[in-house]
Amino acid sequence: MAEQITTAAAGTISPLSRRGLLSGATALAVAAYLAGPRPARAANYKFGLSLGWTAGESGRHFSYGYSDSLTKLGGTAMVTDANWDPRKQITHIESMVAANVDAIMLTSSASVVIAPAVQRALAAGIPVFASDSLITGVPVTSTALSDNFGMGYYTAVWMAKKLRGKGKVAIITLPQNETWDERTFGMRFAFSQYPGISIVGSWSFAHAGHATPKDAVAGLLSQHADLDAIWCAWDGAGSDGAEVIQKAGRTNVFLTSIDGGTETFNYVKSGSPLKLCLAQSFYEEAYLNVLYAHQLLSGQKVPRLVLTPVYAVTEDMLQKQPMTVYDTYDQPGEAEALGWTRVL
Repeated sequence: MAEQITTAAAGTISPLSRRGLLSGATALAVAAYLAGPRPARAANYKFGLSLGWTAGESGRHFSYGYSDSLTKLGGTAMVTDANWDPRKQITHIESMVAANVDAIMLTSSASVVIAPAVQRALAAGIPVFASDSLITGVPVTSTALSDNFGMGYYTAVWMAKKLRGKGKVAIITLPQNETWDERTFGMRFAFSQYPGISIVGSWSFAHAGHATPKDAVAGLLSQHADLDAIWCAWDGAGSDGAEVIQKAGRTNVFLTSIDGGTETFNYVKSGSPLKLCLAQSFYEEAYLNVLYAHQLLSGQKVPRLVLTPVYAVTEDMLQKQPMTVYDTYDQPGEAEALGWTRVL
């Protein structure tokens, strides 16, 4: 069953959002909504918040984004964590439908598996707002996410240019989520434009598998003595891979990754083999879910799809401030204040 959790008291903020302020386009949208006519019960909306996971940097940023936005905009939430188990998430969504919540917001543990439950929620008249991933085959009310094909393309082009158009690379992919797999399509399309780049090895992550990214990187290094670089579909593979490469003394091999957060930024900043992280705006995705739920319930139109900012983070970008400052990069306006420019 879903756990009933109320939001923080008005005026409080999560530990992540120490500045407690929004800026940029999202802040303007929030201000316009709060200044306009709102239903009297807006502060008492009851939402379902079905999280596919809460662990790791992305889980932490999503959780804070939802919490802060509910505190700012109003409402309480039934909050659940499926911990990567789609069967649990289906049960959580069904509990929210039974509770007749005003809207459901979610991150997906496995979009194909939970899709029927999401469709049943929509059929029951409950709007659904998704972050991070499309829900396969289901036209949810609104989705906020990154350009996953673009992130795969960008990192591969960056790698190819660093290799001056010639080299042997391996790839570590994330195929179980259709949206995340778009990164692999983007990467392959980019590499196809560089005939001097050869993909000599690959490994695909599986939640049910026993092998880890560290095992995969160790195997790739063992199999390919002349390997130049490893493209990683997510940060966990990139940071784990950096440790394996350093331990093996193969520091001529470098990696790129996708996700964002201070754990990964520390690897990039330290000069490890992880040279590029494409940082997504998890916090802003969550915030936009809550904002659009409020707007829809007040009778306004909302966008079906929103592509949130992505930043290409390299070692030189992390030298000016203590690492704690970079922890809020994905709050609207914070990256710009750091001098970062979105690349997607």
